[in-house]
Amino acid sequence: MNQPPKYRALDILEDVCIGCAHCMRSCPTEALRVNDGKAKLHAEWCVDCGECFRVCPTRAIRARMDDFDEVLKYRHRILLVPELFFGQFSERVSRELVYSVMAELGFTEVCAVEQSVDTLVDEINGYMQTSKKPVISSFCPSIVRLIQVRFPFLVDSIMRLMPPIEITARYYRSKLAEQGIDESDAGVFYLSHCIGKIAAVKSPVGGYKSPITGVINMDFLYNKVYLAYKNRAPITGTLKVNGALSAKGVLYATTGGEAKHINGRTLAVDGMNNVIDFLELLENEKIRGVDYLELRACDQSCAGGILSHRNRFLGAETLQRYANTKGDTHELVDDYKLHASANIHMDPIEPRSLVKYDRNIEVALKKMEQAQLLQKMLPEIDCGACGAPSCESLADDIVRGEKEIKSCIFLRTRYEKHGDISPQEAMGMMEAIWGKDRFKVPD
Repeated sequence: MNQPPKYRALDILEDVCIGCAHCMRSCPTEALRVNDGKAKLHAEWCVDCGECFRVCPTRAIRARMDDFDEVLKYRHRILLVPELFFGQFSERVSRELVYSVMAELGFTEVCAVEQSVDTLVDEINGYMQTSKKPVISSFCPSIVRLIQVRFPFLVDSIMRLMPPIEITARYYRSKLAEQGIDESDAGVFYLSHCIGKIAAVKSPVGGYKSPITGVINMDFLYNKVYLAYKNRAPITGTLKVNGALSAKGVLYATTGGEAKHINGRTLAVDGMNNVIDFLELLENEKIRGVDYLELRACDQSCAGGILSHRNRFLGAETLQRYANTKGDTHELVDDYKLHASANIHMDPIEPRSLVKYDRNIEVALKKMEQAQLLQKMLPEIDCGACGAPSCESLADDIVRGEKEIKSCIFLRTRYEKHGDISPQEAMGMMEAIWGKDRFKVPD
């Protein structure tokens, strides 16, 4: 089945990129290369985890955000705010100040994203009764995409229930319609701490269309609030606050905050490398007897989100303290079941082919055999000097015609030693990968 194009949530600013290869080495799907001294992205291979964003020393990788002016085009402007946004600040920054800044920016109503968690937990426990185990949570979009790309045989294990952000958005769309407000007159915006969630809103998997109008990056609003706090700005803006939230909702986005409410044997794994290690064990059938898996791409889950500013452990601690002030449920639970629980199921999630070699299966198999033979010729030390993250990925690039065997510095040195290529040719190859400026002799 033809898959719709995936929204690209990241941009690489070539005039800022120095071709250091930090991003290339950090990518869990080997979606990045270095050519002509700049990082290049295979967008279809990207899972929007943001690891490249995290390690870039020059901030050459940027998360996309919708034009903020779009907010003001609507008469009703609702902002869906994840609880962890408040965890970005110490208790000295009051919620009243945060809400005031949101009002000054033009929003008319603010709602807690995790209001739908109580309803979702009940739905998950019902889903578990008839599902093959283990069930993998659909909460983290980067993990869903990772499984599609790198662990395609596990896609059937992904839960076919929407994440809280989509359920909450549907609830407020339903409430607006109930009030007779036309959909074109109301904008529902999401405040995102996560590159993966930006991409998931723009191009969701699971056969549904998101009711969210646009995405505002968390760092944008964080800077506005922090500036207001530092300048001791008066609290003047007012807006409607729908802050109904239970303790489980407050902590749902933290490590273990989801798994502990699901019946059966559950495990919570955070951090991309840890998740990959675990999925490899699961794919090789070395994990048995687990009913539910909460898998999150970021260390400390969403508290460690890519667009978060505060230390992830301090942020999680602030959320825990706030959860201690909340009850086991909230006053909108029954209303959520009435307005939002009927339409939260997704279609089966399909693998997303990397198309590493060719769309024609016969051609692809031949190229795969060629790549395996080429890999045996390479030194297998994954130095990255060729502009690819590993010897295996270089072999793949060669059979696709994107690199040549002499891109390997070890083989090139051997050819040069035996007179098969000249020093000038060898230098030209290095310049093609890392850029001419890197090899200029200083005056």
